Amino acid sequence: MHKEAEVQLARELMAGEPHAFDRFVEHFRAKVFQYSWLMCGHREDAEEVAQDTLFKVFESFDQLREPAHVRAWVLRIARNFCLMKRRRSQFAPPRELSLDEFLPTADRDAGGVKLQLADWSALPENRVLEQELRGVLHKAIAALPDNYRSVMLLRDVEELSTEETAQILDLTVDTVKTRLHRARLAIRQELDTYLKNMEPANATRN
Repeated sequence: MHKEAEVQLARELMAGEPHAFDRFVEHFRAKVFQYSWLMCGHREDAEEVAQDTLFKVFESFDQLREPAHVRAWVLRIARNFCLMKRRRSQFAPPRELSLDEFLPTADRDAGGVKLQLADWSALPENRVLEQELRGVLHKAIAALPDNYRSVMLLRDVEELSTEETAQILDLTVDTVKTRLHRARLAIRQELDTYLKNMEPANATRN
């Protein structure tokens, strides 16, 4: 469902259209679960967060003032539940990692900095490997520190604008841009590590 259809669905719900909420839940259940799974890091937590989020949406839908921002409004509720769940979850990590632990390694080259990146063209066109790569991406996003993961999910996964992301997270636009840039570098590093490990196997097959 495109964002325009989501906005229309929100308008119908606000107008009291019959069955509008059923269609709303049908669409947003999967979206909220996906977001919560990546944000919380575990399926059990994500299932509970998705249920809590949709119940809260139903309970407070009259607070939605701008249908055009319905996706951002729903995901803000989901994010708040994710943060509360993550603090008390048995799956919460013992410590929050620094983003520096994920950023690309750098070599000095003629006085500058050169990022060491794998050759992405070396990845074979293979459905199984594509699934593996998606799994690596999922784990890399889930491993990011909360403040960087939340920015990346809202901007790159949910495709919200920088301004909407800043409003949801109570950040400045510049901070969102900075965190998104660093998060993308960190994810790129994880994917590059995977691809570098693939290269010897690819050479053997060739």
